[in-house]
Amino acid sequence: MVSIQSSYTVTPSEPTPDVRLFSLCEQIKLRTHAPSFYAYNPTNLDKINIHNLRDALSKALSIYYPIAGRLCWTQGGRWEIHCNAKGALLIEASCKGKTLDDLGDFVPNGLVTQLIPNIDYTAPLEQTPILAVQLTRFSCGGVTVGVAMCRGVLDGTAGMRFINTWAKLARGEPLDESDQYPCHDRTELNSRKTTTKGSEFHTHDHGHGPDHDHAEYGTPPPWLGSLGTEDAKVAVEVMKLTGEQVKKLKMKATSTIVTSVDNGNCEVIKPFSSFESIAGHLWRSVSKARYQGNNAQPTRLTTLVNCRNRLKPPLPPVYAGNAAFPTTTPTITFGDLMENPVGFAAAKVKGATAKVDDAFVRSALEYIDNVEDMNLVRYNFHYPAKSVHKGAWKGNPNLFVVSWMNFTYDHADFGWGVPYYFGPVYMDAEGKAFCLNKPNGDGTVHVAISLDSAHMPAFKKIFYEDID
Repeated sequence: MVSIQSSYTVTPSEPTPDVRLFSLCEQIKLRTHAPSFYAYNPTNLDKINIHNLRDALSKALSIYYPIAGRLCWTQGGRWEIHCNAKGALLIEASCKGKTLDDLGDFVPNGLVTQLIPNIDYTAPLEQTPILAVQLTRFSCGGVTVGVAMCRGVLDGTAGMRFINTWAKLARGEPLDESDQYPCHDRTELNSRKTTTKGSEFHTHDHGHGPDHDHAEYGTPPPWLGSLGTEDAKVAVEVMKLTGEQVKKLKMKATSTIVTSVDNGNCEVIKPFSSFESIAGHLWRSVSKARYQGNNAQPTRLTTLVNCRNRLKPPLPPVYAGNAAFPTTTPTITFGDLMENPVGFAAAKVKGATAKVDDAFVRSALEYIDNVEDMNLVRYNFHYPAKSVHKGAWKGNPNLFVVSWMNFTYDHADFGWGVPYYFGPVYMDAEGKAFCLNKPNGDGTVHVAISLDSAHMPAFKKIFYEDID
C-alpha cells in the first residue's frame, strides 16, 4: 500500500503571463489525465530530494506556464487554458515493505495504479490541476516518478519536452534555447487570440466545410452479438516482443503483395514500420480472440498522429500544446482480417496514418469547430467500447492503439540516473493498447493491452503463435 508523506502546490518561480489559450485540437481530448510513470534503481539515494524536485519544477513551470494554469469552460461545452499560475501538485509517497521487483512486469493494474496522485474529477474543472506528480520510494531504495498530465492541454511529445526541461533543472544543467522558449501559441490550430483581459473568438476563414467525413469522431462499429447481462471485466497484460520477433513481424507484413494503401492515396514503396506491423498484428490477433463465428462483424482500428511536421508550414518542434489527431482505418470485418495475412491489416494502418496531411488536419479543425455536442465526440473518441452500446455489455469489436515508441528515456534523468522502465499506470477502457520501446536499444517492444477478460487467454496464445 502506498502512503502519502507530503504534498505541495508548486507555482511558477517567476511572474508569468495571465492569458487564455484556446485550441480546437484540444477540444477533442478529455479533462482527465494521461497517467504514466518512470521506474529507477538509483545508485546514490542522497540525490533523491523532494525539495530539489520542487524547486526545479517551480522553475520549469515559469517556462511552461500554461501547465501551471487551469482549464475553464467557455461556450458550447468547450474549454480554454487560463494561465493563472495556480500551480501543479507534487506528492511525496512511500511504499513500505515493497520493492520494485514486487511490481513484476509493471502491468498497469493493482499496486501500479497507486503510483500517481489520485485526482478528484468531481471537483469543478477550474479547480483541477493540469499536472500532478508523485515521487514514491520503495524499501529496496528504488523510486518511481508518476506523472499525470491533462489530455486537454498537451500531448506526449510536449509532455516529454517539459519533463526534459524539469529534469535538466533538477540536475543543475543549463538550458538550451529550445528548453527556454517553448511555443505556447495555439493560433495555427484555430485558437482564440490571447489577451491579458480575456479572450475573443477567432477562427481561420476557410470558406467551406470539412473536406473529409472524419469517421474518427463518429460512433464506432457496434458489436452485433446478443445482449449481455453485465459489464465486461477488463484484464490488462503486457506482451513482450524481442527485437527478432519485431523484425520477423515486419518481414511477414511486408512480404504481403500490396500495391496500394486503401484510403491513404499512396503506394507502398517501402517496408512497413515497426508500429504499422505491430498494430496490424494486434488488430488481427484481437479480432481472432473475439471471434464467435461472426465473420461479418464490422471492426476498425484507431490511432493518433502527431501533426507537427504534417502541417504546411509545420508547427515549431517546440510547440507545447496538444497536436495529436486521431485517425481511423476503413471499417472492415473480422473475416477480412482473418482470411488475409498480417500485411493486409498493416496496410490499413499505414493508410490511416498516411492520410493525415495538412489538408486533413485543416478539415478536422473545421469539423471540430462545427460540432454541437463536444462531449459526445470526446466520448466516442476516448471510450469507443462504451459508446457502441447502451445498458448491458454487448462487446467491443474495435481497437485503439497508441504508439509511445518514439519516446526516449534519457530525458527523465533527474540526477539519479536514467529510468529503466516507462509505461502507463492504468488502463480503464477495453480495447486499448500502448506500444512502448525499451531503453536497452535492442529493438524490444512491450505492448500493454486491455481486453475483456474472457478474450485475454485466447489473445495471448494467438499473439505469439501467429508470429512464429
